[in-house]
Amino acid sequence: MDCGIRERTSDNINGLRTLVLNANMQPLSYAPLSVWDWQTAFVAVHQERVVQIKTYDDVEVHSATASFEVPAVVALKNFHKRKQVGFTRYNLFLRDEFRCQYCGERFAVKDLTFDHVVPRSKGGGSNWHNIVACCSKDNLRKANRTPKQAGMKLLREPYEPDVWQLDAAARRQPLTKTSLHNSWMDFLYWDTELEG
Repeated sequence: MDCGIRERTSDNINGLRTLVLNANMQPLSYAPLSVWDWQTAFVAVHQERVVQIKTYDDVEVHSATASFEVPAVVALKNFHKRKQVGFTRYNLFLRDEFRCQYCGERFAVKDLTFDHVVPRSKGGGSNWHNIVACCSKDNLRKANRTPKQAGMKLLREPYEPDVWQLDAAARRQPLTKTSLHNSWMDFLYWDTELEG
């Protein structure tokens, strides 16, 4: 289908995203939040792979003969069972809630690194149970030692989170109004107030 874009607002349609819900009307994932670009969601709706729940106000796309609303929220038709959490840098930082596990301060992702609790040179592995989020200062201070050898203490022992623990950590993160569209709010169960 060759669609053109007609906007009735000044919003940039190319930046629009669509919230993807599971069949139980909960986000497919919170960590990271399950979103598609609007084009992928639009095609999925018209191929009847998902159900369109909400559309963006005052934004539509059109072909030569028809106009179509742009999906803001879609839901899968069949329930998608969540899988094991991937061992990634982002998921590790999210598990530790973007806090250095030595000093407890919160950092932006770009200012965090990770630390092998038991250094690799001492037989420590690169896995959920041996790596924590760490600020550069504490990483340098600890160096190639265990926390005990460095006179440091972990805030919490590292662990392998399940999908529900990671989602809970994601819901506790501060959100900004620009990161979420108003049409999504009925489907997100965040305990945190939006910041301006």
